[in-house]
Amino acid sequence: MEEIPALGRITVDPEVLETIARLTALAVPGVVRIAPIPKSRLLGGKEGVRITLRNGSVLVDIYLVVESGYNMLALGRQVQAEVTRAIQDMVGLDVEAVNVYIEDVAPASR
Repeated sequence: MEEIPALGRITVDPEVLETIARLTALAVPGVVRIAPIPKSRLLGGKEGVRITLRNGSVLVDIYLVVESGYNMLALGRQVQAEVTRAIQDMVGLDVEAVNVYIEDVAPASR
């Protein structure tokens, strides 16, 4: 297989990674919404996805509100797997960790 020569630099804004993580988590059944990051609640609440780039890999912290009736451990693991897969597939970056923080439980929808 021939190697394609580099034609320049490709930069992905961390906000793109936040969007990928947010949309992927919201697509997991049982995730109701993204919760604000706890320390920012007093300041108007930033949406609860934080991206840290470290040594060429991504660290994701995501804060969720989940629907009651779901197994929170299984749901958290599914969010971790899906967010990791999405970032690796869409951007090609290694994912060091996806930390899921369940901040609240919402009543089950009928």
